[in-house]
Amino acid sequence: MDLTFSAEDEAFRVEVRDWLETQLSGEYRELRGIGGPGDEHVAFEARRVWEKHLGAAGYTCLGWPREYGGRALKLTQQMIYFEEYARARAPGRLGHIGEELLGPTLIAFGSDAQKKRFLPPIVRGEQFWCQGYSEPNAGSDLASVRTRAVRDDDSWLITGQKTWTSLAHYSDWAFVLCRTDDAAPKHKGISYLLVPMRQPGITVRPIQQMTGTSEFNEVFFENAHTDADLVVGEVNAGWKVAMGTLAFERGASTLGQQLNFQNELNAIVAIAKENGASQDPVLRQRLSQAIIGLRVMRYHALRTLSLMQGGQLAREAMISKLYWATWHRELGKLAMDVLGARSEIAEESAAGTYDLTALQRLFLFSRSDTIYAGSNEIQRNILAERALGMPLEPRSLTAPTAATAKSPEKIS
Repeated sequence: MDLTFSAEDEAFRVEVRDWLETQLSGEYRELRGIGGPGDEHVAFEARRVWEKHLGAAGYTCLGWPREYGGRALKLTQQMIYFEEYARARAPGRLGHIGEELLGPTLIAFGSDAQKKRFLPPIVRGEQFWCQGYSEPNAGSDLASVRTRAVRDDDSWLITGQKTWTSLAHYSDWAFVLCRTDDAAPKHKGISYLLVPMRQPGITVRPIQQMTGTSEFNEVFFENAHTDADLVVGEVNAGWKVAMGTLAFERGASTLGQQLNFQNELNAIVAIAKENGASQDPVLRQRLSQAIIGLRVMRYHALRTLSLMQGGQLAREAMISKLYWATWHRELGKLAMDVLGARSEIAEESAAGTYDLTALQRLFLFSRSDTIYAGSNEIQRNILAERALGMPLEPRSLTAPTAATAKSPEKIS
């Protein structure tokens, strides 16, 4: 395992750091530090312009092959970019789902026509995507999806419901898991469709979170349509494609996530020094444990990324989600304990309104970390069965049928 960066890598770091500092000190200075979890609604249109600016400057899709508009940068340089982006407190990305999930999936499984149509707008920062996976009765058990797609001449007609769909209310397109064969076992008979979001057959209803914002949504499909050729991979073989998408989620951007965690931890430590909480022996110990835990997280990420072969992460990476989600949830608790009584008071603005502080949003939003993208319970099952080879948990192999599926209620 090599945890060092080459001279070429460090030169790239200087390039990225200087570019970000110049941009975020000039025309885009108002965007610094906004758009993160619990803050994702702020300055959306300005951040949309920022995405196009990143694309024009060559700072999107860095790891994609050059033939698809990327820069074909090696993994260490992708890691450096995400680290420096977080270190500069650059605004929360709007193009993450397209750039980190859908794009690599199309490169691996898509047709030439799909690549030609959808990859260039993602590189340019002009088209935004959301992920249509989870449903009210198919979250952790994703293979139980009931949203259906029926072939109708040169289109697919889609009926069903998705939930927890991040940024669906801003997205142009969605990649949607649909059941296309009711008779097949539940991991079969699923297709991976690309669906335009702006059409009469789709209703998006934002879900208000504890933070008061609505990052994610319910999405209802009533005979929504998409073109027949917008199936990624083979019809009824979408499970393989869907798992490929999830694998791309554990890539180099994890280092950027950790630098954002570092920014949050730095703010907590600064407050602890200011208000004397650092002198409390219990809080001091918890702060030390948080610092150590974040360092362990970084070394583990570098280790697992360095062990990648053929684009596949080693089994050691399976601990990552469980580890960081639990650590981050505890960081939110630590922030409130360091703040003490101040944690109960909203911040008053110059206009006389009240809003949550960044650390209050951290505490509330991080409650979800151990649930989304695979709950802690599911992560432990994955570790037991796939990493340690323990006996499988009993599972039903029965696919949902048309008789048991429920149509979504119409939301106006």
